Amino acid sequence: MANTLPLFGSAPAAMGLKETLIPRYGVRLVRESQVLYDNKKISVAADICGICNTIGLPDLPHEELHVFFLNTKNYITGTQLVSRGTLNASLIHPREVFRGAILANAYSIVMVHNHPSGNPEPSNADKTVTKQIRSSADIIGIELLDHVIIGSNGNHFSFRQEGLFN
Repeated sequence: MANTLPLFGSAPAAMGLKETLIPRYGVRLVRESQVLYDNKKISVAADICGICNTIGLPDLPHEELHVFFLNTKNYITGTQLVSRGTLNASLIHPREVFRGAILANAYSIVMVHNHPSGNPEPSNADKTVTKQIRSSADIIGIELLDHVIIGSNGNHFSFRQEGLFN
C-alpha cells in the first residue's frame, strides 16, 4: 500500500509517503494557418469538396483526414488535419476527431479524407470508422453531418448523400 495514494483520510506525508508534484496543464486552441474561401454555408458534400480542392487534398500521394468544424448555421468556423496516413490507410480514432471540435466549440463536424487511388468508393474500414465516429458523436453531442471521401477529377463519395446515415 506504500505506493498508492489514499482516496480518503490522512495526507500523504502523514502516511509516510513522499510528496508528489502533480503537473497542471492548460489546453488551448492555436491557429496554425488560414485558408481563404467564399464563406458560404455548407449544404452538400460538393461545398466541402471545393474547399478540399483549394487545399490540394485530391492531389496528395497519401491519405489525410481533415475535420471541418461548423457552427449552428453550418458555416465553417475552422478545420484540422487529424491524420496523415499512407498510400491506402490512415489511422482514425474518435479521440483525435473530436479533440479540436470540442476546443473550437463546434456544433457539428464534417469528416473528409482522400483516396490517392482516385476511386472515392468507401472501403469496409471507412464504413466501420464512420459508424464508430457517429456513435461517438451521439455521446459527445457534436453532430457528424457527413463523411466525404475525395477522389480524383472532382469525384467524391458522401455517406449522407448515399443514404448511409439513415
